[in-house]
Amino acid sequence: MIYGAITNSWREQLPSHTVKELVGAAVDKGAKHIELRQTCLGECEDGAGDDWRPKLDELQAVVDAYPSLTFDLAMALPCLTQRIDPQGEMFQSALAGAKLVGKSQPHLRVVDPSPLEGPWATPSDIPNEALGLSDLITEAANQGVIMSMENSSLPIRDMAMLVEKVRSMVPETVGKSLGLCPDPTNQLRRFPHSDPLADLDALPLDMIKIVHFKQISGGESLPSVTDGDLDCRKMQDILNTKGYKARLSWRFLQTPPYSITWNLVSST
Repeated sequence: MIYGAITNSWREQLPSHTVKELVGAAVDKGAKHIELRQTCLGECEDGAGDDWRPKLDELQAVVDAYPSLTFDLAMALPCLTQRIDPQGEMFQSALAGAKLVGKSQPHLRVVDPSPLEGPWATPSDIPNEALGLSDLITEAANQGVIMSMENSSLPIRDMAMLVEKVRSMVPETVGKSLGLCPDPTNQLRRFPHSDPLADLDALPLDMIKIVHFKQISGGESLPSVTDGDLDCRKMQDILNTKGYKARLSWRFLQTPPYSITWNLVSST
C-alpha cells in the first residue's frame, strides 16, 4: 500500500507555509502520496463554495517539484443532495485539476457534507438527486478520471449500495471508474454502534479507490492513528487480506505542532 497525507491535516501551518513546502516536509518523512484537499491548498486555490477553483499553474509547480509522488484532488461536492451539471465550470475545473495532478492516474475524490436521511435500507431509498452521479461519472470517465466518494453522513455500506446502483445505470467500463473512499472513523462518529470495519471488509476490492485513516477516542479527535475507538491495525489487516495495494491517506483531525505531524506520518 502507498501511504501519504491529506493537506487539511496542515490547516494551521498553511498561513505561514506554502503547499509546496508542506508537501516537501511530507516527502522528507516518507510520504508517497498526497491528497490535495479543497480549502487547504493555499496558493493553489481560489474562491470558496461553488466559486472554488484550483489554480492549475500553482498545482503544476507542486507536481513538478515532486515527480516521485502521486497525487489526487479532493473537494466537497453536494452530489448526493443536488444535481450537479457535469458540463458546469465547477466540475470541469475539478476534472482539469485532477488530470493535472494525477498525471497517468487522475483521481477526483469527492464528499457531500450535507446531512442525508439514512441509513438506506434498499436502493429504492436512494434519493433521485444522488443518481445524478451517473452523469458525473460518465463525464469523468470520458476524460479518463476516476471518481471516489467519501462517506460522511451515511454508513459505508449505504455508499456501496449507491455505487452499485449508479454502476448499473452506465456502461461497465464507465462504472468501474466510480468507487469509494471509505472512512471508518466518519461512520463511527455518526453511527457509534455500527461496525465500520465489517462494512469495509464487505466492500468489493474494485470499489475501494483510496482509504482514509483517522482516529478518535470517546468521540474526540486524536492527532494520531494509534490506540482509540477504531482498531487501525485491524483495518490495515483487512486491506492487506483483500490485496489492496493502492493509496492510504492519514488524516489528523486536530493538527498537532508541525514537527509532530510529520513524525506521525513517518512512524506509521
